Amino acid sequence: MARAATLSICDKELKELSVNPSSNKLEDLPVIDSIIAPARPVKVPNTVADIVPDSVTDEPEAAAEPKQKAPRKKRFVRSTCSRGAHSGPFTSTKQRVRYTLVIGVLLALAVVTTFGVLGYDNGMEFGSEGYWKIAGMRAESLVVMVIVALCQAFATVSFQTVTANRIITPSIMGFESLYTVIQTSVVFFFGASGVMLTMGMTQFILQVGLMVAFAGALYGWLLSGRFGNMHIMLLVGVVIGGGLGSLSTFMQRVMDPNEFDVLTARLFGNLSNADSEYFPLVIPAVLVCCVLLWMKGPRLNVLALGKDVTSNLGMNHKRETMKVLLLVSILMAMTTSLVGPMTFLGFLIATLAYSMTDTYDHRLIFPVATLLGYVVLSGAYFILRHVFYAGGAVTVIIEMVGGLVFLIVIMRKGRL
Repeated sequence: MARAATLSICDKELKELSVNPSSNKLEDLPVIDSIIAPARPVKVPNTVADIVPDSVTDEPEAAAEPKQKAPRKKRFVRSTCSRGAHSGPFTSTKQRVRYTLVIGVLLALAVVTTFGVLGYDNGMEFGSEGYWKIAGMRAESLVVMVIVALCQAFATVSFQTVTANRIITPSIMGFESLYTVIQTSVVFFFGASGVMLTMGMTQFILQVGLMVAFAGALYGWLLSGRFGNMHIMLLVGVVIGGGLGSLSTFMQRVMDPNEFDVLTARLFGNLSNADSEYFPLVIPAVLVCCVLLWMKGPRLNVLALGKDVTSNLGMNHKRETMKVLLLVSILMAMTTSLVGPMTFLGFLIATLAYSMTDTYDHRLIFPVATLLGYVVLSGAYFILRHVFYAGGAVTVIIEMVGGLVFLIVIMRKGRL
């Protein structure tokens, strides 16, 4: 505004000079020159900066630049790793320590029960020749316990993974019903002396081969077809097992009471049924199957995610399932033919292993389940032998405890 007013005054003075040249207003021209800034060349505005007022353009260049923000003070954020979180089968250091403690406690219990079976009520002085001779005779039962624990642990955990159900066990496929039919048929047609026909390496191999062939035919028929489905296979297994059980019951009803008494001793899971003659065949077969399942641990982790996820990750779900089920059938055939049926042992140790490990990694679940199986078997054997004097019929305690655990799990989950 002041600049415009000054320019208007100067215009009036110049008009007066042009009208009256003799006027003394020329003396004021220096004053005007001192007020008016020198003329600037006319510039056609080409950009936005050209039409900005002088009051803005005359500011220092440093002021026109945006001010740089002061750097913020970096806050120290504690990473999750510093709090003990990790990626992998264990989500925290606490969980890793817990798993180590579980393994340590189970190993200690296994050692205690082992010395209890070998040394309790030995009757001979410790360290003497007689003591070790008696202990060596009892060691055969411990070998059987290790074999059964390995078979039940690896077979049950793997079977529950591929079927995506932690309630059912491999027994649902009719292994125990087929074993019962074989034993009952022999006694029914050949009498009490027919029990001897089922003993021997050749008979043992035939019985195992029949069970594996039955399972393989069932898997190949119900899983490899166009409409192959895991649930249909399980239902068919239940129906076949029920049919075989009814057939066995019918033959037992019309059987002579003395023959039935002989048969009953063979139908209960008993460690005394095992014969060391079978060890050269059973031990290598069980170890090979367990090692193969152990090597398939990462693949079992993927199979546990379901069929769709497994296929999206590039794995042939059907082929891997068939391989795992074949190994499971071999393990179940071995343990059933060796000691007889044990329905709830696999379910009991698998359920306890899941709760104790709390991880998805099968290579961590297998050792815990195996140790649990050995502790349960050896503890039940010790109690029955030295408390109730019932020999090696460990099924009595295992079925009772396993049945209670099964009911508790069902009531907590509210579904199958």
